[in-house]
Amino acid sequence: MLALPAYSQNRSQARSMAISDRGIVATSQTLASQAGAQTLARGGSAMDAAIAANATLGVVEPQSCGIGGDLFAIYWEAKTGKLTAINASGWAPKGLTIDFLKAMGRTTMPQEGIQSVTVPGCVDGWSKLHQRFGRLPWSEVFQPAIYYAEHGYPVTEIIAAAWGLDTAKLARDGNAAKVFLRDGAPPQAGEVFRDPQLAGALKLIAQQGRAAFYTGAIAKALLKTSGRLGGKMDAADLSEFESEWVQPISTGYHGWKVYELPPNGQGIATLEMLNLFSQFPMASYAPRGAEELHAQIEAQKLAYADLQRYVADPRFSKPPVEGLLSMGYARERAKLIDPDKARCEIPPGEPLPPRGDTIYLSVVDREGNIASLIQSVYRAFGSGVVVDDYGFALQNRGALFVMDPLHPNALAPRKRPFHTIIPAFMEKGGAHIGFGIMGGLNQAQAHAQFVSNVVDHGMNIRFLSRICGAILALGVVPSCDTGQFPWRRRCESRRIVW
Repeated sequence: MLALPAYSQNRSQARSMAISDRGIVATSQTLASQAGAQTLARGGSAMDAAIAANATLGVVEPQSCGIGGDLFAIYWEAKTGKLTAINASGWAPKGLTIDFLKAMGRTTMPQEGIQSVTVPGCVDGWSKLHQRFGRLPWSEVFQPAIYYAEHGYPVTEIIAAAWGLDTAKLARDGNAAKVFLRDGAPPQAGEVFRDPQLAGALKLIAQQGRAAFYTGAIAKALLKTSGRLGGKMDAADLSEFESEWVQPISTGYHGWKVYELPPNGQGIATLEMLNLFSQFPMASYAPRGAEELHAQIEAQKLAYADLQRYVADPRFSKPPVEGLLSMGYARERAKLIDPDKARCEIPPGEPLPPRGDTIYLSVVDREGNIASLIQSVYRAFGSGVVVDDYGFALQNRGALFVMDPLHPNALAPRKRPFHTIIPAFMEKGGAHIGFGIMGGLNQAQAHAQFVSNVVDHGMNIRFLSRICGAILALGVVPSCDTGQFPWRRRCESRRIVW
């Protein structure tokens, strides 16, 4: 009688996993997780819950994400087994060119300010995802975010600390200082923060859909802000933008199939790393031991060298995706890894042609559908430019372009920059995992390490959330009939885990 409990309660992988057959919403902030969980409890799909949680995160974690940023997502339909992906990253304004910046005296891409702003793709991405995978009315999924923006929420300690680091950046923009620095100071942990301007923007989006952002009142305010600061964005840059449905790319890793989004994102580097990992006996190494870490770090260096050299908007250049993902190429590149010595200089290979601030969230609904979604304004509070009258920051994704006109990632009108944010998905037999992490260029290597830890060492996701910072399952909501918030409808008691 004692042997079985001792075996089943092995504590080598930290706390017990959260297990549910009714749904999971995993985010970086409890109020957003609750918003998503309640959306599931009202009969929403995994995508409804993902949008509700994402919109709420834009309110409660404004330095990391929001309607002024971009979005990527992968959605797995349990009934059909089909994987669908969207690239909702925005393009550079038509008038933002290398020559224009050089005329301003710039020799490198601006890292903040209006010239670092690209068209925000988030709202269009939400709209397309909801049209295809949503169940609840569009307006309903925004009610939690509107509530917190209008009535306020207590700022949590990690978000407060991050907010405080960007006081000087926010102070440089009049709108940003007015919205995010009350009395000249950022909110402290536990302080209730409200953003009624953002509530107004979210209400317009809830009522009018994507049109409010790309052609309506918000678009007009965004263009007014840009023009006042000397920006080059015009009405057509916004109205003509469309996010893109894309086919995920993949590789096999010891019986699992791992999916990432194709360029202009860095997901291809994760798959290249895994191909390199497969050339070494990772499962025989001690988890996180010297042999494993050395092989992984050297493989990551090789993949990042290729990432920097080749990845850009495929509408403007042709990244050698097939070559980078071939096992023959992995075997050749793996020969450069010396088991006894680290390489300090890593050139890119020649494949055959054929601190960032971000949120990641994952949702599984009761039918087993999975939303793997990542959204960001890039650096903390993005460009530092806050839109007139609507209380949200515009992203600074343009900072990731380069000004060398011969480079695949060179700045060009209507071109999307190289992107760091990547959602991921993996499957084997009946097991399906939507996963991701925040942190700029760290994401590709963290994805590869996550997969290796699951596949090579059998680590559970609860343990991985501790050692990798991955966004995974937390907590329980026994019922959505709390009466605490007016946007929560009475519904049957059910167990929801987030």
